[in-house]
Amino acid sequence: MGDYRPERLQEFTPQHEFFVGFDSDGCVFDTMEIKQKECFAPVTIAVWGLQPIAKYARETIEFVNLYSKWRGCNRFNALVLEMDLLAERPEVVKRGFKVPDITPIKEWVAAGGTLSHVTLKEMMAKTRHPVFRQALVWSETVNQRIAEMVHGVPPFPGVRECLERFAAVADIIVVSQTPGEALEREWAEHGIDRFPAIIAGQEMGTKADHLRLATAGKYPPGHVLMIGDALGDLKAARAAGALFFPINPGREEESWERLLREGLDRFLAGDFAGPYEEGLIREFEALLPEVPPWKR
Repeated sequence: MGDYRPERLQEFTPQHEFFVGFDSDGCVFDTMEIKQKECFAPVTIAVWGLQPIAKYARETIEFVNLYSKWRGCNRFNALVLEMDLLAERPEVVKRGFKVPDITPIKEWVAAGGTLSHVTLKEMMAKTRHPVFRQALVWSETVNQRIAEMVHGVPPFPGVRECLERFAAVADIIVVSQTPGEALEREWAEHGIDRFPAIIAGQEMGTKADHLRLATAGKYPPGHVLMIGDALGDLKAARAAGALFFPINPGREEESWERLLREGLDRFLAGDFAGPYEEGLIREFEALLPEVPPWKR
């Protein structure tokens, strides 16, 4: 634990002929709502000075991180999206509120590298721009609030049974953009940290990086599966040539039951790709819109 080198994924040696990647927040654990509504939203409003438009800031933060196609994206990507959406909201414009200028962060995010505290601190040292320091304060304060607030939130019903069944026949890795320390704490708290070979967080790269480094050239076609609750998980799976099983937002227990009842056996039997997976993804995508409700 505590070793967040991406090389660990590349060095990973398969123990089974199948591989399953599990997202964590909102997928394994019912933590998305409490983290976004009780941690990210209030800290974002406080640190970035959004108090005059708090109502709209909260609604925008929740849309981006919970109820849209961007659900589950890296927090720095989300911050850029939130500020862009707020800047064009009619209610914000009418109030004459000037949304913070985070152009250096936008450029850092757009560059496409790893987005973590490590690379953020590197940008601070390189540019000495105060917005990077503010972003670090924001992110560290969010982490502190999550550590204080999020306890005792168990895995969704059905998760433990899925982990136990997969563990007998497949290699398991946690594939997440949550900081590694928080992931390790949450998985250990509920006694399920014994299932994954590696718990990979934002320090080890993107979700696509995790899957690619851990699986490329190591498993037969059709033997790699990603389980997630966000379109970013689907995109990562496709980038790595993996199959995808969605945990539908708002229908999580039903999704885990479906995985146990049929998805797991279809994956192991080689009967997952094609119409079955396509139907799952159509249903999933319909739940995550791109256009926010205030524009509809």
